[in-house]
Amino acid sequence: MLSYQHLYHAGNPADVHKHAVLAWILDYLTRKDKPLSYIETHAGRGLYDLSSPESLKTGEAAQGVGRMERHFAPDHPWRRLLDRARDLKGADAYPGSPFLAALALRESDRIHLAELHPQEHRALSYHLAPYDVSIRAEDGIAMALSLTPPTPRRGMVLIDPSWEVKTEYDSIPKAVEDLVRKWNVGIVALWYPLLLSGAHLPMMARLSAAFPEALRHEVRFPPVREGHRMVGSGLFVVNPPWGLAEETTRITAIFRQKG
Repeated sequence: MLSYQHLYHAGNPADVHKHAVLAWILDYLTRKDKPLSYIETHAGRGLYDLSSPESLKTGEAAQGVGRMERHFAPDHPWRRLLDRARDLKGADAYPGSPFLAALALRESDRIHLAELHPQEHRALSYHLAPYDVSIRAEDGIAMALSLTPPTPRRGMVLIDPSWEVKTEYDSIPKAVEDLVRKWNVGIVALWYPLLLSGAHLPMMARLSAAFPEALRHEVRFPPVREGHRMVGSGLFVVNPPWGLAEETTRITAIFRQKG
């Protein structure tokens, strides 16, 4: 969907959920001295300015990183990467998942990103220019399928669509199934919104039936602004790493804290 730009929503509660889990997984994967591949299908611009007019217009970051950052321990992988991004880019910088991966991974690792929106692709290329990253202006699902199984074979793929195209609720589960079939040792992580309409429920029923051993983690929060339809954030992780279930329990507790 070429109309979607995440800079209006960066740093919101769903981002905190997604990025906290992602940072933990990347930290887990890099504990071993073996190279890995990171693939992301809908990369966005990679780095966001929370003082921008777009961010201030919605105020979503105040309800997300602004409220919840302090509830994460300073040594949590997400907090560490957030602090590094601010050291590099300023106090109002918010790193998206591509920038988190670029900071977390090593020279021996491989990062493959896709972003179709021309403006977002240009910004992504600019922000990640100092890093050894492959960035493609093409359909991210097609890219991921063409790369899998990747070299190195260890690693993960993050699928993070805008969900503005209704057919994605049918096409994305098939993409997950195809990716797992091609890359049965890879971690396949899918982010999805919890909507008042319940649009995600049939998709999740299909995925849960197809992958009963996968980890499904959902957190709920009030709408970040009047009329907003998203009331929570979900992650579905096939081949979840050891310890992730316990980590998501801790993240659930953070989302339940007040203030």
